Amino acid sequence: MTLQRYDLIIETVLLAGKIMIENGADMARVDDTLKRIARNSGIEQPKIFETTTGILMSIPEKRSSQVEPIQKRTIDLEKVSLVNQNSRAYQAGKITLKELHDNLIKLNISTPFFSFWLQLLAAVVVSCTLLLMYGGKWQDLLATAIASGLGYSCYYFINNHLRIRFVSEFLGSFLIGLTAVLAVRYSWGYEVNMITIGGVMPLVPGVPITNAVRDIFAGHLLSGSARALEAFLSACAIAMGIAFVFRFM
Repeated sequence: MTLQRYDLIIETVLLAGKIMIENGADMARVDDTLKRIARNSGIEQPKIFETTTGILMSIPEKRSSQVEPIQKRTIDLEKVSLVNQNSRAYQAGKITLKELHDNLIKLNISTPFFSFWLQLLAAVVVSCTLLLMYGGKWQDLLATAIASGLGYSCYYFINNHLRIRFVSEFLGSFLIGLTAVLAVRYSWGYEVNMITIGGVMPLVPGVPITNAVRDIFAGHLLSGSARALEAFLSACAIAMGIAFVFRFM
């Protein structure tokens, strides 16, 4: 096997892992996909170490390694699914290693993300649906939709423009709590607690919590602990935003 082939294997594996981790995949899935690519490329015992902040891979025959840092994390399970599909197509012999590498580059650059308006609509629908599931009143639907829309918009724009972690959750939940209190005060709604609960649901870090549990059960204690801590801090930021409103309003 040539040196160029080794380099292409490592680059492909690291790129696949980076895309998956950046877009919310759990470490068990990442580990399975990366080892599948490496083993089907002729590497019998690939040495791969994944965390939420970086990936390290080495090939025993080459006696060298490369590191790929992970600098951002979001939720885009479509990209995770596409990486998995490409890795299985490579395993089945439908595409070559070079085609797999090129497909991953295109996937990382050109896969469209849902527009802000679709995400906002989804947040409002989730909030209103959960309000009713938790026993809220139909009369609180409008107030919940407004609170959820304002809070999620604040969360979205801070995350995408200022890129300050946990501040977006705090300010988003603060705006939701403030809207809920004002809605009840001016008779737009009836139950401030139910409006608040429904409004904050799109901000709750459900995927990180799920991935943290899966990582810990799969033996990825470092990644699981890191994700659990990240989810805990996000939840604390949301709670502090609501508590700040209730304390002073």
